[in-house]
Amino acid sequence: MSRRNYTNVPDFILAGLTESAELQLVLSVLFLLIYLGTVLGNVGMMLIIRLDPHLHTPMYFFLSHLSFLDLSYSNVITPKTLENLLTSTKSISFLGCFTQMYFFVLLAAAECFLLSSMAYDRYVAICNPLHYSLTMSPRLCCALVTVCYVIGFMDSSVNALCMSRLHFCDSNVIHHFFCDTPPMLALSCTDTYDTEIMIFVFAGFTLMVSLVTVVVSYVLILSTILKINSTSGKKKAFSTCASHLLGVTIFYCTMIFTYLKPTKSYSLGKDQVASVFYTIVIPMLNPLIYSLRNKEVKNALFREMCKRSNSKQIK
Repeated sequence: MSRRNYTNVPDFILAGLTESAELQLVLSVLFLLIYLGTVLGNVGMMLIIRLDPHLHTPMYFFLSHLSFLDLSYSNVITPKTLENLLTSTKSISFLGCFTQMYFFVLLAAAECFLLSSMAYDRYVAICNPLHYSLTMSPRLCCALVTVCYVIGFMDSSVNALCMSRLHFCDSNVIHHFFCDTPPMLALSCTDTYDTEIMIFVFAGFTLMVSLVTVVVSYVLILSTILKINSTSGKKKAFSTCASHLLGVTIFYCTMIFTYLKPTKSYSLGKDQVASVFYTIVIPMLNPLIYSLRNKEVKNALFREMCKRSNSKQIK
């Protein structure tokens, strides 16, 4: 048998979303606008929640961390994507590729469990409103957020360890717009079966445990809402959950579609479209879905604008 060169390639080439120069220009403008909206929306949300005492509640505590994760998410993926769309050189170093993948997995896993923590918060608020302040104590909220980041760190570390054992020697072209696990597994010139199983188990655990928590929470919430006699009461209860449920549905559907399937079934077109949603679009939508539709946030923004206006008049 002929010996094979298992020396890893020095860098990778990100094939991107399209080879059409006209479409690349359109996408670069679109992604730049989305990125600016993501930064503005999430930074603004974190500032409003921090500055307004009326928003110092468990729900907005979780929302501030969601904004932080979405902002970090976007910074890990979008700038490099924009660079590749606007320049002819689409290379990324071996270390840079693994660093991007590491932080992407960390942030994605942390967001999964943060969304489940937010679902539990809504469950307590609607199903046990009299004990809400006692149950969702600052200590418990901090503990839940800490667990989210710890699980994210563990998932990304396992993923990086498994991927670092592979060799990439036949080709260095990643058929994707960022360094994601499925296309890199497909690129490896060594046997990936054990690696796929390990990553599938950890990714499946992260997605399924957090998703089951969300589903159980909302089943209990729905059963409680249906028992409310007044129509206005039902409408108010639904409005507190609708935004979170919409965001959860979009996030989990795209994640499950992309990751909980064999690498051989990886589809360049379909998986890239799904990836654009949860890496670029959703971080921009979350401030709109969760917060900007919320009257409390609008009131907080109005109060901050009044404060700034009054302070300028005094000066």
